[in-house]
Amino acid sequence: MCGITAYKGKGDASFVVMEALKKLEYRGYDSWGIASLGAEGIIETVKNVGKISSHTETGLRQSSVAIGHTRWATHGGVSERNTHPHFDCGNEIAVIHNGIIENFDELRRELGGRGHEFRSETDTEVIAHLIEEFSSLGLKEAVRKAMERVKGRSAVIAIKKGYDGFVAARTGSPLIVGIGENEYFVSSDIPAFLDHTKNVMYLDDDEMVVVEKKPVFYSLKSGGLVEKRLITIDWSADQAEKGEFEHFMIKEIMEQKDTILRAINQNDSEIQKIANEINSSFGTFFTGCGTAGKVCFTGQYIFSKIANKHVNYVNSSEFPNYEHFLRPETLLITVSQSGETADVLEAVKTAKKKGVKIISLVNVKGSTLDRQSDHTFLINAGPEKAVASTKATTAQLAILYLLAYATTGKIHEGKNLLLETASKVNDMLNPRYLARIEELAKIICKKSDIYIIGRGLNYPMALESAIKVQEVSYIHGHGFAGGELKHGPLALIEKGTPCIVLTAKDDVFPQIIGNAMEVKARGGYIIGIGPEKHGVFDYWIKTPDVREASPIVNIIPVQLLAYYLGVLRGCEIDYPRNLAKSVTVQ
Repeated sequence: MCGITAYKGKGDASFVVMEALKKLEYRGYDSWGIASLGAEGIIETVKNVGKISSHTETGLRQSSVAIGHTRWATHGGVSERNTHPHFDCGNEIAVIHNGIIENFDELRRELGGRGHEFRSETDTEVIAHLIEEFSSLGLKEAVRKAMERVKGRSAVIAIKKGYDGFVAARTGSPLIVGIGENEYFVSSDIPAFLDHTKNVMYLDDDEMVVVEKKPVFYSLKSGGLVEKRLITIDWSADQAEKGEFEHFMIKEIMEQKDTILRAINQNDSEIQKIANEINSSFGTFFTGCGTAGKVCFTGQYIFSKIANKHVNYVNSSEFPNYEHFLRPETLLITVSQSGETADVLEAVKTAKKKGVKIISLVNVKGSTLDRQSDHTFLINAGPEKAVASTKATTAQLAILYLLAYATTGKIHEGKNLLLETASKVNDMLNPRYLARIEELAKIICKKSDIYIIGRGLNYPMALESAIKVQEVSYIHGHGFAGGELKHGPLALIEKGTPCIVLTAKDDVFPQIIGNAMEVKARGGYIIGIGPEKHGVFDYWIKTPDVREASPIVNIIPVQLLAYYLGVLRGCEIDYPRNLAKSVTVQ
């Protein structure tokens, strides 16, 4: 959720960290803070409430070591005193933290009873005081001992007065080490240092790294040395920047011209191998959260329609409740953009206890999910920095289509369909098309509610459409199966209420048009999305006819509509309020 980063090297550390925090702002933007080792090893800090984007200098003196944090509030309100870094009693130890400390209350009472004074409402501050308790052992061992006391998913970076370096530890939340030329980085995500180096090493759970002259890795449990593999990331720094676009979201929507093609550029034999695993499994589960969850839900329909095969979708936060269904012959397919989503990783943990094989669709090479899986398909979408997922969504869908076709022995038929779809998406995303959707946004931008209906393959995309509208425009969006309208939702329709109808040239087209007529009869404003115009539509947005792949093309105009609604309503497009890109806490 929060973004944390640290630097040691030849550059001006506080400035390097500030620029890294700007690249991590999608992970949290309530407040930010930086601590650096100033003259004579004294810790200097700067803290501010709000976003870091507009700041050009920190006001800190030049140094070679600094840590920084951009916050998404969990414990304690948004205020300067709750902004990281947090300190021990003597202001000699500074700590930044991503995660939630589950035994925070117990530790705070215990430390307070021994005379420690707390200055914030955060759970993070207990870590600084725990390190203080063990400080006589040296910073490395003090951090290790402190982390033994902390329960929950966390990532921590600490510096100490007079110590020329920093120590970082992971117990669930992501931490990545960047290896440059005589400079080293630690961060919760790769874009923080991508313009400095593409060479990385990942911390696994219950590991720590000490960065003095160079990074040295240790086990948090035993204190023993740990060997790490150097991985080269194939993302470019330009991919992680907005370029000519005003927002990351619109840039990432437009990149779908290319990312669908990159997603299906998979090794056929690897696709077929996993398809064979699905065919031979004793039950296949799909799991994901939020938008990735809606992709998994669509997967149920894809496999039913294309492969005549039953698969099970379970939201990751609920997956542990299905543990009693699992056995070694079961297969779990996980979907995650970041590969660091806490609930997805907990689902994997539950499955592994029962000996279940894990296959993952993920965008970040070397992420925790990638490393914990038996097989990974990288969706190859490149960095996705807007909180609202767009290009990763369609890339994930594309791979599910490939897998479904492969289970029937028709992988080349599936690839041809997806190549056709990618080509038509390229044609669709033109200035005239964008202008038509922006025109619709102007018509409905002052509405308080938008409803979206779909049937069959497009029902899960109605749910995903609602997510997009909610998170980007702050308009109440709600998705329904078309057939469910008469079972309650019709009571919500008033004169002028917008209702988006997702359609395709399929066997449920007459039924979804009938549902649209029910809404229209009650005064609803009907917005049709699909390849065929109908008289019931008050406004029609055309999408290409790509048959079974209609969810891919139908979600894109909704992504654009949500974007333009957010712009017109003055919303923070890339950083919606109360949300963060990578949900690394449960």
